[in-house]
Amino acid sequence: MAYEPKNYEKLLGTAGFSDTLLNNHFTLYKGYVTNTNKSGDILGAMLKEDKTATPEYAEMKRRFGWEFNGMRLHEYYFGNMVKGGSEIDKSSAFYKKVVEEFGSFEACGKDFTSVGAMRGIGWTILYYDMIGKRLFNFWINEHDTGHPAGAIPLLVMDVFEHAYMTDYGLKRADYINAFFKAIDWSKVSKRFDKTNK
Repeated sequence: MAYEPKNYEKLLGTAGFSDTLLNNHFTLYKGYVTNTNKSGDILGAMLKEDKTATPEYAEMKRRFGWEFNGMRLHEYYFGNMVKGGSEIDKSSAFYKKVVEEFGSFEACGKDFTSVGAMRGIGWTILYYDMIGKRLFNFWINEHDTGHPAGAIPLLVMDVFEHAYMTDYGLKRADYINAFFKAIDWSKVSKRFDKTNK
């Protein structure tokens, strides 16, 4: 069954994000969905044809991780944004866990934005470690590598150039500021709540 791209047009008009930037980003995301499906089809055909011991199969298997994670991380990213942003519910289990881990909600935000401002391209992700019951802000260079095993993404920020260059040029800090004003904290809290069921 093929993956279908999700529609994120509700984000058009979000303060700090031009419609041009968002539409370009949506198109890039749709490409990941398309390539995830193509890669899956090719791998399925190669399996049926008993071509799993070939270099082509190995390369396509590796490529699938890149395409799939590119698709899924963009879904987390667009999914944790909302036009106008939202306030954090200070009575939520997520908020309480953040304060327990970082000392304050603001300290977690400072750590997250500091990770996002590091030199390089990739993703900044607030993960919840299901086994250790801990929160960590991670830097992920490439879609398919560096993800902590057993951890669930709660808040995802794209820091590849395509996420901000159209509107901000090299001013990544301004983009991060705009992103923080568009976070749907209720969505982030719901992601956390699902980890504790």
